[in-house]
Amino acid sequence: MTDVPVFWWVAFNAFVIVMLSLDLGVFHRKAHTVSIKEALLWSAVWITLALAFNTWVYFEMGWLKATEFFTGYVVEKSLSVDNLFIIAVLFTFFGVPAIYQHKILFWGIFGALVMRALMIAAGAALLTNFAWITYVFAGILFFTGIKMLVGTDEAIDFEKNITIRLLRKVMPLTKDFHGDKFFVKQGAKWAATPMFAVLICVEFTDLIFAVDSIPAIFAITQDTFIVYTSNVFAILGLRSLYFALSGILPYFHFLKYGLGVILCFVGAKMALAHTTWKLDSLVSLGVITGILAITILASILHRRRELKH
Repeated sequence: MTDVPVFWWVAFNAFVIVMLSLDLGVFHRKAHTVSIKEALLWSAVWITLALAFNTWVYFEMGWLKATEFFTGYVVEKSLSVDNLFIIAVLFTFFGVPAIYQHKILFWGIFGALVMRALMIAAGAALLTNFAWITYVFAGILFFTGIKMLVGTDEAIDFEKNITIRLLRKVMPLTKDFHGDKFFVKQGAKWAATPMFAVLICVEFTDLIFAVDSIPAIFAITQDTFIVYTSNVFAILGLRSLYFALSGILPYFHFLKYGLGVILCFVGAKMALAHTTWKLDSLVSLGVITGILAITILASILHRRRELKH
């Protein structure tokens, strides 16, 4: 694992805090429905910032680290799209008005950043002190990948969700929304609104997905700075990506299968990391982008065939 100056960590996290503050405190201070045009603009901003940072990594750390960052970013971004399906179902199930969805996603992503940082630190510590944990991570990736390939789509009943049941045991939950408030006072007691219930479900969903995505990024690189920064950039653009793709998410018919193959591939890469069969970073990038391209093309062709019939 590469040792980088502490200043880089401080500067990067300061940048993230500034961008999040500008996002919520300036550009989205007032609740409003995010248009596709606005979402595409913000998606372009986050992708441009990620590529600019990737360029900086190239000049400061070399082409190998730059390739690892870009590959990690592509993998995390791709896996996050699968997470967007669950978020879309959540918003539909709870009937979250479009005007309030941005606020939930903002705080959901803020919480995800904290959780990812803790999980990355834990993963790095495990890999440093217990070399055999590499094969555990590889096994997790294989298992998840195969589950994606052979699993069936099942209806999700959030009323039976453990997070909702636990929340109701801790405090009352109102049936109706109260603007964009997470909590309201009812008499002498505070009660959570559906806004807070959805936020908790979003955080829990990200935690589940992180169990897969963190091992995936460690399969590409074990440089904690690259792991952390590529994860952060992928998550920061998740909110705008949701609003940009929310209308066409159902058309990504084969995405789940492509992601399953990618997870199996990075699992194999991790398992071979300490052998003579170790895969080059550029080869990994080519395979991953190739799988994504085939998956997207197949989904488009499938959609066109459906429309013809």
